Amino acid sequence: MLNPVHLRTLSVVLRTGSFADAAREIGYTGSAVSQQVAALERAVQAPLVERDAQSIRPTEAAKFLAARANDIINALGNLEDDMKGFSKGDYGLMRLGSFSTASQRLLPGGLASYLRRHPNSTVELEEGGPSELASMIRDSTLDVAVVFHYDIVPQQWPSNVVATPLLAEDLLLLLPESHRLAAAENITLQDLAEEGWVSTKEDSSGDACLRHLCASGGFKPRITVRSNNYDAIRNMVRSGLGIALVPAMDHVLADQVVATSISGCAARRHISALRQKSQAGVSITSFLQCLGRSADRIAASTPGLVRQTKQPDALASVGYLAGLRAS
Repeated sequence: MLNPVHLRTLSVVLRTGSFADAAREIGYTGSAVSQQVAALERAVQAPLVERDAQSIRPTEAAKFLAARANDIINALGNLEDDMKGFSKGDYGLMRLGSFSTASQRLLPGGLASYLRRHPNSTVELEEGGPSELASMIRDSTLDVAVVFHYDIVPQQWPSNVVATPLLAEDLLLLLPESHRLAAAENITLQDLAEEGWVSTKEDSSGDACLRHLCASGGFKPRITVRSNNYDAIRNMVRSGLGIALVPAMDHVLADQVVATSISGCAARRHISALRQKSQAGVSITSFLQCLGRSADRIAASTPGLVRQTKQPDALASVGYLAGLRAS
């Protein structure tokens, strides 16, 4: 196979007309230039220059080779530039995973900032649940995934996956405006023991969180309706089908619905960005920085959201539940 470095050297030799001038332009010694041309002659099995004491003259083979190599040399130069851009995170495909609420509220600001930094990058978005997205990070199907977990629901990410904390969300109690507790200043879990609930689907971590909380209050929640659509959940609460517990980022102000807190409830939902431990290149690092700034803005403007930069303490949530059971 022809050496592209030797082809480039030959091109400079033919343009300058001497080994010495070519050497000065390229930054080699004259001897190195001569050796490269000689190596190229052996590779093509044809003489490329005619040498005498004062000058060199290109052969027809050299002219033919240089003309054909010109496009190759230009393509290699473009490839080098592209790879320099890629190493800076300016090129390539960013494969993202997220859940619906983060896709609507957290990602747009982060992506806008990232694409301003890296305008030649492209982004693909895949939506799914936390376990599904974590598996895709583990298997290198995604580069970054925005996921959530509840601090009182056990959650373990794959061993080759690292989580960057972004936000912590309070859990809000939604009541219809006509509810007997809608104007109450202090609502405890025990006050809600006889209520019907609108919850997420049975296999969801949101439903598991509700069950854990109610169990710590000494009762099992009576679920009337299930949906993973928080707009639907709000409308069901408004219609009096039940009460609901929703994360702060999933709540929007709605007529005839009251959002309040449960006294003593310190449980939260946490939002993190996952990546493989071995994947910490410029593009991913830059995107996580942009995502962090988007989290800063959302936390500053949304009640019940706190910017989080450290992993939550799992032991603290265990202690919290133990305290509830003892009370």
